[in-house]
Amino acid sequence: MSWGAYSGVMIATGLKFIAGPITGFSLGLTWYETVLFTWLGAMATVTIIITAGKAILGLVAKYRSSKPKLFSKRIRYAVDIWQRFGIKGIAALTPLIFTPIGGSLLALSFKVPTARILFFMGISSLIWALIYVAGIYQLTFLRDMLVH
Repeated sequence: MSWGAYSGVMIATGLKFIAGPITGFSLGLTWYETVLFTWLGAMATVTIIITAGKAILGLVAKYRSSKPKLFSKRIRYAVDIWQRFGIKGIAALTPLIFTPIGGSLLALSFKVPTARILFFMGISSLIWALIYVAGIYQLTFLRDMLVH
């Protein structure tokens, strides 16, 4: 396959995790290529976000027109996950709920060290990539219908 297809999977994953496996499937990549580039896309996004994260959080705070709600439904949900499971819970739910961007910013907001974020996000991203790709690649009949 071409690097364009691989980068397409990585970019799609960075924006919304499940979009990577769907993109890999629709481009005809093998399942292991899709798992690898889904994982790489998630980890590249996490790395970029946590590297630039402090600056991003500072800019958001600086240019925010009003103070953020302290007790919105989303914030309560995030704090509840943090209190129950810590970084492991945030990492586990990032591919499902938060997206790699949101999960990374959430982990940064709880002041988790960079190495711990990368470690747990890496494990979670690999596990969820395997699960999503396995499920999506069971739908090979869809590709056959779309191609013919």
